[in-house]
Amino acid sequence: MNIMGQRDKNTENIIAVNKKATHDYFILEKLEAGLVLEGWEVKGIRALKVQLREAYVRVIKGNVLLIGSHITPPKFVDKSEDKNVNRTRKLLLNQKEIFMLTGKIKKDGLTLIPLSLYWKNNKVKLMIGIAKGKKKYDKRQEEKNKDWSIQKNRLSKKIQKK
Repeated sequence: MNIMGQRDKNTENIIAVNKKATHDYFILEKLEAGLVLEGWEVKGIRALKVQLREAYVRVIKGNVLLIGSHITPPKFVDKSEDKNVNRTRKLLLNQKEIFMLTGKIKKDGLTLIPLSLYWKNNKVKLMIGIAKGKKKYDKRQEEKNKDWSIQKNRLSKKIQKK
């Protein structure tokens, strides 16, 4: 919330973020997709019991599927039915977007990964990244750059205090 009591659009709508995605992959493009969910899953998402860390996206027989995401049902949901917390969920995309995704994956050897889950107009949306895997030396270089930027900021603050 900001000073005026209004919600901050960037942080209040985010449900879950896949932090490991930016560490392991170069994100080349981003795409927004809807999700087909059951009622108890929406309640679990509202309770922020979602995990995208081990999830991935596949295109199978013309359908784009989110595999391996974990949504825990809240405690107040009916226990009589057996809930599959790791079920495969269908993503909602246009046919043109699906063709574009399959073309890039087959041609360039790229992969699809879930980046973040968020609310948009009272609907759950998933940000998908078209990504290329990082090598070990890329990760090391990124870590060095991050450390150097932190040290630069510390040094500049020390100089400004004097």
